[in-house]
Amino acid sequence: MDTVDGNPIVAIAAEAREFEGLLRHASSVSELDWPVQYARRAEIRGSSWVLSANGPGPKLAGAAAEVAARQCDARAFVSTGFCGALDPALDACQVFVASSVEAPEQGRSFASRHTGSDTGHAAGRLLSVDRVAVTAAEKAALWADGAAVVEMEAAAVAERAERSETPFYCIRVVSDTARDEMPLDFNLYRDSDGRFSRGRIVAAALMRPACFAGLLRLDAHCRRASANLGDFLADCRF
Repeated sequence: MDTVDGNPIVAIAAEAREFEGLLRHASSVSELDWPVQYARRAEIRGSSWVLSANGPGPKLAGAAAEVAARQCDARAFVSTGFCGALDPALDACQVFVASSVEAPEQGRSFASRHTGSDTGHAAGRLLSVDRVAVTAAEKAALWADGAAVVEMEAAAVAERAERSETPFYCIRVVSDTARDEMPLDFNLYRDSDGRFSRGRIVAAALMRPACFAGLLRLDAHCRRASANLGDFLADCRF
C-alpha cells in the first residue's frame, strides 16, 4: 500500500462524490493504492490532504479511518460529506459544523473541534447512527432528542481519532431538510457490509416511477451541497 509522508489532513466520507467540490480547489491529485473504494492525495491551498471514501455506515468508515491511520501521520481527521437536517431551520446545501457527535448505538459522545473558517455555517449536535432517516416523521422524532442533523459515519471516525489522539473535526453539508421525505427507503438496499446496492435501488425505482422526481431533486441537492462543502473545507484552518 502507498504510504503518505508528512502530516496530511485526512478526510473520510461515504462517497467519492462528496469530495467533488473540494477537489475543484486542488492543485494536484494522485491515486492511493489503499484497500478502500476511493483514496486520493491532494494538495489544496498549500495543505496536503488525504481523501478516502469507503461506503456508508460506521463499519466502512471505521475501516477507511483505520487504513489512513496506518499509512500516514494525520494532522487531523475530518468526518465529512452529506447529512440530513433534523432542525427545521436548516436549509438544503447549508454547511454544518458539529460541536459534538452523539453515537447512541455505542453509548458514546465525541467532542468535535471548531474549524477556523470565517465562512458562515450552522453548528450544533450531530447524531451518528447506522441507518438513513427516511421520513419527516422520523426526523422530527430524532430532532426531539436534541440533535440538529443526522448521518452515518462520524462516530467511527471520531473513535479512531480518539485512539490515536488526533484532532477530530466533523464538517457536513445538508443534502435533505427536515421536511424532505426520501424517495425510497434506502435502508432496504444495503448489502451485508452496509453498502448501498445501486442495482437494487434502480430496480426499486423502476417499480415506482413516481419516485424519480424525488431522486432527481435529491441528486440536484447533493451536487450543490458538494460544491458548498468543498468551498468551505478549502477555507478551513485545521
